[in-house]
Amino acid sequence: MTEYKDYGFESEEPAHTFSYLTEGMLLMIGENKQQAILDMGCGNGYFANYLIEKGFNVYGTDASVKGIAIAKRSHPDRFFVQDISSGALPEELRNIKFDVIISTEVIEHLYDPEGFIAFCKNLLGSSGQIIISTPYHGYFKNLFLSVFNKWDTHINPLWYGGHIKLWSKHTLSKALTNAGFTVVAFKGCGRIPYFWKSMIIKASLN
Repeated sequence: MTEYKDYGFESEEPAHTFSYLTEGMLLMIGENKQQAILDMGCGNGYFANYLIEKGFNVYGTDASVKGIAIAKRSHPDRFFVQDISSGALPEELRNIKFDVIISTEVIEHLYDPEGFIAFCKNLLGSSGQIIISTPYHGYFKNLFLSVFNKWDTHINPLWYGGHIKLWSKHTLSKALTNAGFTVVAFKGCGRIPYFWKSMIIKASLN
């Protein structure tokens, strides 16, 4: 099963991805504020709290004790420490059948992304959806990194808590379809097309 580590969320500030992911994530989530949403790997809870302030029914979990402590300052009943290697949600969330699971910039850090997707699937209702963002990789971006000798910076092995999986639209879509999802939407975010910083993929169980 997936191993989570505490990457030391010590700030209340939004992640650097917030500025270019938020619009796309809101588009993918839609306007239904009654649906139960779980932000898996919510960090310091900034994005989940942002959604809560907009009226969405959101809960957040993360392995970072520091991150969850920060998240709880705004909505203490909505955030919980979770190590998914246990194969279970925190007890307070186990009776909720979630309609949507969101996960922003998490799956690239995981040793067992297929286990993570399967775990998310088990938490969803029969028509549940999963929305995942991760750094984008594709032919033109990869070529640019090669031509300009940027790979050592891009995937620096000395970066504690850095990216260990590099996803393209095809590979992440395949991981989702292998788990029984149907990919229903894709969006590139940040920079010009095909050099996107990140991508968002939405997949459904129906």
